Amino acid sequence: MVSLVLCLAVVSCAEKSDEWDAYANWPARNAQWWQQITDSALTNADGNWLRYKSLLKQQDTEGATTDYICVHVLQRGEGSATPVWTDTVRVNYRGWLMPTTYRMYNQNNVQVDSVMQRIFDQTYYGSYNPATAAPQKMTMGQLIEGYSTALQYMHVGDDWLVYIPSALAYKDKVTGEIPASSTLCFRIQLMGIYPIGQTVPDWK
Repeated sequence: MVSLVLCLAVVSCAEKSDEWDAYANWPARNAQWWQQITDSALTNADGNWLRYKSLLKQQDTEGATTDYICVHVLQRGEGSATPVWTDTVRVNYRGWLMPTTYRMYNQNNVQVDSVMQRIFDQTYYGSYNPATAAPQKMTMGQLIEGYSTALQYMHVGDDWLVYIPSALAYKDKVTGEIPASSTLCFRIQLMGIYPIGQTVPDWK
């Protein structure tokens, strides 16, 4: 299981971007990381891995490994329903990129290399605590393919690590802080499901 590490700037350090590219060979490295994740899911050594084919893909053929998301279950919820395409949901989540080495230099110009996973979006800070997180309202039909596929298999209370290949995310486009061809990982806990026409209450 990939560890969750918050990418923080090193105090009193400055990155020399002209000497180091943390995203060199990014597409190939992400493809390799995705294959490692797929292998972990297929091996399923701890019994907590799942694979789901995108619900927008043909379901009666095997397809490519990038037609699937991989899931590592952290906690199973007690809800009975799962969201559908037209629902609105509330979720706690954190999203990050594959591990990469960031090279910085401290005030004495000493090189400091750190392997970190860059967080690009989240609804909580620090260690995850559902009691203090602020679950975000999302419309299912507006989410990326891999994310919406995961949610449609989740029950309220499920807490999953969801790995999404770039083919089911942003493909070869740069999106905000996400480089092109990025495999994405999210920690997602589904907190509520609201069918179309139902008012989504404020979260307290």
